[in-house]
Amino acid sequence: MGRMPKKKSLTVRRVFVLLLAYIMLAVCGGVVASVLFLPGVISANKAAKAVIPSLKVENVDFDVTSLPQKSTMYANDASTVIATFYNQNRIVVPLKKISKTMQQAVVAREDRRFWTHAGVDVQGVMRAFVQTYLVKGDTQGGSSLTQQYVKNVLLMQAIEDDDPIAQYHATEDTIARKIREMLISVQMEKKYSKAEILQGYLNIAQFGSNLYGVETAAQRYFSVSAADLNVVQSATIAAITKNPTHYDPLVEENQKAAEEQRNIVLKLMYDQEFITKAQYDEAVNTPLVDTLKVQDVNVGCQDAGDYAFFCDFVVHRIQNSEEFGATRAERNKLLQEGGLKIITTLDVETNKQMMETARATVDPADSSGMEIAMASVKPGTGEVLGFGLNRYYDATPEAANDATKSSQNYAVDLVDGGGSGWTIGSSWKPINLIAWMEAGHSINDNLQTTTVYPTTDFACDNYTGGADSWSVQNALGSGTVNPESPFLGLVRSHNTTQATMGSILKLCKIADTATEVGYHDAATGETIEKTSVYTPSMLIGSVNVSPLTMASIFAVYASNGVQCNPIAINKVTDKDGNELKVPSANCHQAVDKDIIQTLAYTMNQGVTRSDGAGGTFQLSNGRKSFGKTGTSGDLAVTAGSFIPNQIATFAVVGDAQNPYTHPIANIAINGVYNSYWDGSTIASPAVTKFLNAYADAKQLPIDNSYGQPVAKYTTSGKYLGIGGRTFSVPNTSTNNNSNTNNNNQSNTTNNNSQSNNNQADANTNREGNN
Repeated sequence: MGRMPKKKSLTVRRVFVLLLAYIMLAVCGGVVASVLFLPGVISANKAAKAVIPSLKVENVDFDVTSLPQKSTMYANDASTVIATFYNQNRIVVPLKKISKTMQQAVVAREDRRFWTHAGVDVQGVMRAFVQTYLVKGDTQGGSSLTQQYVKNVLLMQAIEDDDPIAQYHATEDTIARKIREMLISVQMEKKYSKAEILQGYLNIAQFGSNLYGVETAAQRYFSVSAADLNVVQSATIAAITKNPTHYDPLVEENQKAAEEQRNIVLKLMYDQEFITKAQYDEAVNTPLVDTLKVQDVNVGCQDAGDYAFFCDFVVHRIQNSEEFGATRAERNKLLQEGGLKIITTLDVETNKQMMETARATVDPADSSGMEIAMASVKPGTGEVLGFGLNRYYDATPEAANDATKSSQNYAVDLVDGGGSGWTIGSSWKPINLIAWMEAGHSINDNLQTTTVYPTTDFACDNYTGGADSWSVQNALGSGTVNPESPFLGLVRSHNTTQATMGSILKLCKIADTATEVGYHDAATGETIEKTSVYTPSMLIGSVNVSPLTMASIFAVYASNGVQCNPIAINKVTDKDGNELKVPSANCHQAVDKDIIQTLAYTMNQGVTRSDGAGGTFQLSNGRKSFGKTGTSGDLAVTAGSFIPNQIATFAVVGDAQNPYTHPIANIAINGVYNSYWDGSTIASPAVTKFLNAYADAKQLPIDNSYGQPVAKYTTSGKYLGIGGRTFSVPNTSTNNNSNTNNNNQSNTTNNNSQSNNNQADANTNREGNN
């Protein structure tokens, strides 16, 4: 960082040079620029030489319409404000949208000869010179509105460039700054009209604590637009700019001084015949506090309430998306200064219901310390509708000491402000069934299962296996069911059947299908074959994934196989009304419709059958229901469900920071103790409660036609052993339920008889969050 220049002592010679410059500027106008820089003048005058470096202005845009403006983020209704963002809180408006009284007030206060001088007010300069340097009275400025506008632009540019030297030169109390401003002001008046310069000043000047421009001030102090400001309001605002800190009328101890300054402006307006004696008398006798009608300003996500987690997600999306700039710095600058109107995908009512559901499921102050993270997506669009977390958003340092507060959204990926992901257990299993059908198999094939699988049985191009084996059992160590169909393996959520399916398909096919439906690692963004979790246990959900990614995958199940990348932004326009490109959902047909219909049928059977693992997903009013729970040992419990073509939701409950040291077992949550928590005891009831509320709020019609099995994928007859080898049907009737499915695959929608213990599907490998 360079050293700040030392202020030079004022000499008679330098005073004379300044006075001469003032007079030449006033009389000769723009011609003075060339005169001052004549070699003869420069060589003859050391004082002039001393100020020459400060007169150079490079890369500064003095366009009176080009000012930083605040950006506003809206919900998907394009009217509900989520948050505003700015380095300088400013809304730029044209002069025609600023009341005449406001224009008159600022001219009366700052520059009564504004409409007649050529950029420098010679009378004001002479008065200031005599008062300051000859009479040696109070220091007076004598700056015209044009000069003040120039000063503001130079300071704003220096702040944007983070240039302390330039900031010093823009505000230093020296002859150099005054001459520099005058020279530029004369050139400004040649290039721009008086109306344009006044418009620029009214939009750039500071009118309070981080309030810039009269439109922002009008809204903040009086809840009106600048076009509707009356005499009293205009005088109040015009008075503030002399000292924005001390004359801010919202600060109680400032109000007496603010009213006195307002009355000074009113007297100036009366003296200059902008208002009548009657208007003046009425205005000065009006208490300032009686005129205020304060409008709150939500700055950034910190002040966005329950929209804050979604707001934070949108900000991260803007920071990470090339559509908004080549670098992160450029994107942040655009957000803070670009005057953007950001229409997001947030559904206000949906987000509200999700936040309420999350906090009702696990109270923020609950002694368990468990977190719940929920995400919802609109199928076929990728639109993220909202989040549910049992925390209050707080990005300040104080949040570190309050377990109920956080700024980390554990429903999203790390890059989007979330965590490293969750293990989801059996909620993964629908992916396996899609892969099975894509490979040409029937969901009613009979599979030989076991509890120990050599890892080489899963080998493919990207996975070789080894000398070890994978030990796997069904929930609560209940061994296996042999033989069993993929259909019943999903309905009952049996791990061993998934293992046999994987040994037949190999891990490469499972990975390809996972990528196809939109899976990626929450911490790295990589597809599964490039991650450390690319092992056989991924067949039963030993992965690192965000609830949002899983909600998007369940949206594939809800939209006849259309996969979309989750998006948070529908539309963005800049300060000039130009529409900017936004990240695309890239929706496309990823999975065959017949496969999805057969999968949905199977998931529905998991809800309705007495031996199914998803009874707690049953929606009200006989609405056909689909869902899949998951339990990753004691690390986390999960649930995903959907209403076809309307919404897909996924939830996770656990300790996001300390899953291994703080298991979700043998604890009480919201006063209810369970030695063994699973997806059906807490996660799926939360999802079901929310979906019922969503359906009621949106008045969704009941259409139970979704989920019709396709014969191509339900024809039975094959008997496949581990690794695809054929086997003979065992002569047993104890656990052989593989052929009962044809008689029991009905569309009944109201059977909820199964117990919670039958719905557990523990991942015995206990792969946890990284």
